[in-house]
Amino acid sequence: MDAHASSLRRIDAGLQGKGVLVTGASGGIGSACARAFAAEGARVLVHYHRGEERARALSEELGGAPIAQADLTLEADVERLFEEARAALGQVDACTAVAGTWPSEDVPAWDLALERWESTIRENLTATFLTARGFLREVERNGHGSLVLVGSTAGIFGEAGHADYAAAKSAILGGLLLSLKNEIARIAPLGRVNAVAPGWTETTMTRGLVDTDQVRAVSRTMSLRKVAQPEDVAAQVVVLASDTLSGHVSGQVVVVAGGMEGRTVHPD
Repeated sequence: MDAHASSLRRIDAGLQGKGVLVTGASGGIGSACARAFAAEGARVLVHYHRGEERARALSEELGGAPIAQADLTLEADVERLFEEARAALGQVDACTAVAGTWPSEDVPAWDLALERWESTIRENLTATFLTARGFLREVERNGHGSLVLVGSTAGIFGEAGHADYAAAKSAILGGLLLSLKNEIARIAPLGRVNAVAPGWTETTMTRGLVDTDQVRAVSRTMSLRKVAQPEDVAAQVVVLASDTLSGHVSGQVVVVAGGMEGRTVHPD
């Protein structure tokens, strides 16, 4: 058992038997979130878009957790996803909206094609909105619920060459989060919406970008000279999703980025 999983087990998060939907669970952060919730005794639905093989492997690892495929940019798919989640879990008590994409090519705004801009916004901001909307409809039905959005430090500090991605994540961490945390209280007095903002995290999406030299370069703006593991992010997601641990926390962004700042901390 790794240190992250054992530390989560030492504190009862009150998630035993809760139904939890994790979107993007076939990816690095999403799969870590699914494992962390399962370790707390939650009943987890593993969502994937294209990573069916990884999703099925994770399902088997978690003892046969239900899985569901959906393109989260499509309304009909999202509606079907929540129907399947309800059928598999009984009710959806918590949702973690991890799914998103980071376009790897560095393109400055003056060369950024409208097609890429619109695609990135749709795959990140629109997908998160549709997921949140679907979950809030479950909250309206159940009278309770906790939603955790996943943004990025790009949405706080910006990211040169990725203005599309930074804009989408900024919208998630700003206007969307702050609106939803007030709206959820209209249908569930104790309902909560929070977010995490991961920085550099070692996943398949960043493969090849976190070798020793790269880590030294990117950590010049961080007090901790390392990149996060997916489990670092998942631990914070579980804490925010838990009514026991975060019952009076809503509308907050937890930055999981080793003390990242918008300036250089180290000279090299």
